[in-house]
Amino acid sequence: MWARTNAPDSDPELVGPAALWHRLAFSQDLGTWKRADLRNLLLDRMPKVIDDPDAAADGMLPAVDAYLTFLSSTGRLAKGSDTLADLQAELDDVEDDFVELMEDLIEDVEDDDETGDLGDFEAFADDLAELPTIRLRPDAELAAAARAVPLIAKARDLALWVGSGRRVGEDTLLSDTEVEEALAAVGLPRPETEGALAEAVPDLWNLWNLAVDLEFLEPGEGGTVAVQDDTAEWPFDDDEDVLDAWMLGLHSVDYGDPELADEDLTMALAGLTRGMLVRLLLAGGSRDLAGLRRELAEAAAEIDELGAQAWHEAGDPLAPALEWLAGYGMTEVSGDTVSLTPLGTEGVVHLLDDSDIEIDARPAIESMSAHELLVLSAELPEEEADAEFAAWMRLREPARAAEELLEAAAKDGDDALIRVQAASVVGTLGEAAVPAWQAALDEVSLRPYAATHLSQLGVEGAPEPTPDDTNWLILDMWTISAGLGRQEFVGSLRDIGPELLNNLLDVVWKIPHAHVEELLDLISQVHPDKQIAKTARRALFKARSAAQ
Repeated sequence: MWARTNAPDSDPELVGPAALWHRLAFSQDLGTWKRADLRNLLLDRMPKVIDDPDAAADGMLPAVDAYLTFLSSTGRLAKGSDTLADLQAELDDVEDDFVELMEDLIEDVEDDDETGDLGDFEAFADDLAELPTIRLRPDAELAAAARAVPLIAKARDLALWVGSGRRVGEDTLLSDTEVEEALAAVGLPRPETEGALAEAVPDLWNLWNLAVDLEFLEPGEGGTVAVQDDTAEWPFDDDEDVLDAWMLGLHSVDYGDPELADEDLTMALAGLTRGMLVRLLLAGGSRDLAGLRRELAEAAAEIDELGAQAWHEAGDPLAPALEWLAGYGMTEVSGDTVSLTPLGTEGVVHLLDDSDIEIDARPAIESMSAHELLVLSAELPEEEADAEFAAWMRLREPARAAEELLEAAAKDGDDALIRVQAASVVGTLGEAAVPAWQAALDEVSLRPYAATHLSQLGVEGAPEPTPDDTNWLILDMWTISAGLGRQEFVGSLRDIGPELLNNLLDVVWKIPHAHVEELLDLISQVHPDKQIAKTARRALFKARSAAQ
């Protein structure tokens, strides 16, 4: 809100990664900033975590400058920090080096884009955006499927065999004798080979990497690797823990790509497994294998001049991909048809989200929580949101629906939009919602809505809405309006009229609303009437004094 008014050319979203890594690497207090830490953050840390170097080159330093200015101007720059002037001087000093680092990253990204691979989701972005709504299965169902994933069980067994402090080699992680033991531990056959056994067991190393991805294995000191303490507990009891673990290993889909003796030929088929997954999703979840093979073979030949040769020498390039995906619970083959499982659909949607590809995927109506419904509906056009609410409420008795919606709004007490949405829907349920409204009287953020609706329903013994209740509702409306932009916000203030607005500013600062200080600050900055801006500044001072 502050940035919209005071630094309109900055992108607040670029501050998030910088603030996070500052907290992780330099100070737990987001208000404590030093010149040296700022330099290290921008030149050492950020180049390793930036997703969009082009945007960062243009906007990261102005965004950080705006954030530091915000901290300083609002009294949030902690004691012990360097001055704002010193921090801004440091930003000037590192600018050329930072931009150069970002340009190097941009070149790397462009090089990657030029080569591409079979798993480039961006090529399918338009078709994915046009897909009908994809309904994801309930977490309990997905967790049950994840518990049965064979590859995770094998990765667990491998990690348990590794033990608490196994020394690994520099050239090969394990000796041939250890490789034989590891193969036996996970149930893989010993290959016939004349060379080093460690060089003939790619399936074992894929499992090793998966165990690392799943955080079953972690590096130790002195060239050792060790099993994590809770690895033996897989499959975990808690559904959320199970799905979190499964998601950690999701990017292992790349291990399904064919591996050939020639590295260039291997790279010509890179992304094959992802390419299969996205084509399955686009086809509604199933494809015939013959058509899928033909399409991917043509794509490989088109993308890379070695693609046709690589496809031929791989024999059946889809075989390792299908084996890995089935082992990770994402696909199943029936006759000549390969299909995504519900777990596979969930996984592809997450991979697309990681790649910033837009797709309309929503929880199944029957499994959607009230909070998920409210969050989703806030992002949908009105007609779609109404349809989601209607479908969700058809599965519940009105009294139960009211209870769930108000409980969800209470848990997200800082979100005015969710609160207004919940109150609006519950308000349509009439007398069936009375028990839920009565329970909501004990919630500070919901009491104004509860008192208002109980009064309108004529419920005996219900408290009458107070002026503070009315003021809370006004602050919620202002919060939502401010989120729509400066023009909408100023327009909503003008609709009130100067005299009434001045009267409101004299009292709303007393309301313990999460956004009252931000709103008063914003009014003081953007309202064209100088007298009202002055009244807002005076109210802001009172609110800050009362909060101390």
